[in-house]
Amino acid sequence: MERHPLALEGYAARRPEFRTVVSPFDREPLFEVEHAAEDALDHALETARRVQDTLWRETPAWQRAAWLDAAADRVRADGEALARLIAAEGGKPLKDARVEASRAAVTLEECARAALRLEGHAVGMERAPGTENRLAFTLREPIGVVLAISAFNHPLNLCCHQAGAALAAGNTCILKPASSTPRSAIRLGAILRECGLPEGVLQIVPTPGRRAAHLVASPAVDFITFIGSAEVGWAIRRQAADGTRLAAEHGGNAASIVLADADLDHAVPLIVRGAFYHAGQVCVSTQRLYVEHTIEPELTARLVAAAAALRCGDPRDAATDVGPLIEPAEVRRVHAWVDEARAAGAEVLAGGAPLSETVYGTTVLRGAPEEAKVIAEEVFGPVVTVQPVASLAEAIAKVNRSTNPFQSSIFTRDVDRAFQAAREVASSAFLINDFTAFRVDWMPFGGRKHAGLGLGGVDHGVLDMTEEKLIVINAR
Repeated sequence: MERHPLALEGYAARRPEFRTVVSPFDREPLFEVEHAAEDALDHALETARRVQDTLWRETPAWQRAAWLDAAADRVRADGEALARLIAAEGGKPLKDARVEASRAAVTLEECARAALRLEGHAVGMERAPGTENRLAFTLREPIGVVLAISAFNHPLNLCCHQAGAALAAGNTCILKPASSTPRSAIRLGAILRECGLPEGVLQIVPTPGRRAAHLVASPAVDFITFIGSAEVGWAIRRQAADGTRLAAEHGGNAASIVLADADLDHAVPLIVRGAFYHAGQVCVSTQRLYVEHTIEPELTARLVAAAAALRCGDPRDAATDVGPLIEPAEVRRVHAWVDEARAAGAEVLAGGAPLSETVYGTTVLRGAPEEAKVIAEEVFGPVVTVQPVASLAEAIAKVNRSTNPFQSSIFTRDVDRAFQAAREVASSAFLINDFTAFRVDWMPFGGRKHAGLGLGGVDHGVLDMTEEKLIVINAR
């Protein structure tokens, strides 16, 4: 079995601790990865600070961009191997893993461009007595040492977003991948080093979540970028040292509104994609459907037929549409939530049961009470609930009950009602005639309220990881 020791310059563990990573589909061992002990984490912090204050601070933007561009080329060239790795360790169907590998190359290219766009602005003076003969302008400077804690559901592209933005902004980065999907991050680190990135600039430290608290609390960390559950994200915010800045991307219970004039031929395939892509393990997965009652029976019938036609199973099979959940415990949790909704009066129109220890059937519910977990919380599984409504106003009111709004959408041919919904729905992004899980890697991306803090997307992430400095010249 492959073994992947820590690749930290100048560090060798006295008693290396290896963890076996298993396939989320059949639970078969894939490879072994060394977990960083606390002394390894301390070594990574010391290295990051030293490299930040010396070599990396003096590295110009064009050179950072060149390394990111070279890595993008390598990711694109190695796309098939990376896709198969994503499918194996993360359970994402191969057809979707190929898309993720392709997106990762684009993300690195966007990070390279963002490095070259970092600039300040002129500040007007002479607006009040005593400000004469002065010139003022700002510069963008790197924030320092970035700790990136990533998630399993996009194990390569999310790491590119977090680490790529940190490097583009001129920061050193310590990247802790999800324990269930560390190999994609390890490969990304190796690619960047092979492309010329100096040792110590990006350090990959697989380690258990509880041990990562040692990094989170360190005053040596200047910025934390976190992707994962709200429970962990807000705990990190409380644990971080005074002065450490934070960006957190959690998850939401995304909703789509479908009005009576919607083009169902267009809408239904997109809703199916939004609900069941990566078995619903996406922070903006379509979870709630509020449908005008006159078309609800037809839409529901189409949705049930489409869900039943999806092929569930081995993510390494190119024909698979829906793969496993990341852990068997997640299958049990999702089933408990569906059972709770069923007991409260929801109709189970499709699925509603595990297909195996690791795969949950694509599930369509109808009429669950608004307080049920499948409505009120983030399911993070292949479950969508249809709720008939009498009007757009009722739909908007129900969408806005969410405490973790992220992305929402509407399907309609009426531009006035579409823009009414866009103004009144309280989410950070609103899509018209598209599915809630749509994303390109350069668009702003982030949740409101419990769903997150700050905005991701390459440009926003890079700016977040810099600080603006004002320079004033008294030109007598």
